[in-house]
Amino acid sequence: MTTDSEFIAAADAVLALVGEALDRALLASDADVDWTLNDGILEIECEDGSKLIVNRHVANREIWVAARSGGFHFRPQEGRWRDTRSGEELGGALGALVEAQAGVSLQLPDLAAPGS
Repeated sequence: MTTDSEFIAAADAVLALVGEALDRALLASDADVDWTLNDGILEIECEDGSKLIVNRHVANREIWVAARSGGFHFRPQEGRWRDTRSGEELGGALGALVEAQAGVSLQLPDLAAPGS
């Protein structure tokens, strides 16, 4: 990725895929969970009033996730969005966070990062 606009396009594509996966998961769930995507910020509001936030951070060219259990930063590495501390892939990490906090089983598609 050489430009901010390329990063924004790649991150927005990931956020859209997460939203589509949430829609599918919520059809199969009784959980009272709502989500919105607006200007690069995806908010997942859980039954208990807590939120998970997934957003693009242009300055660092990362996707950030804020959950009750902590904050996580994912950057493109070897064609995948990887946590800057653990190396875990965004799809697996986000699926586990949504399951733990919202009680929804989220099956994410491949979330390839730029350069793959």
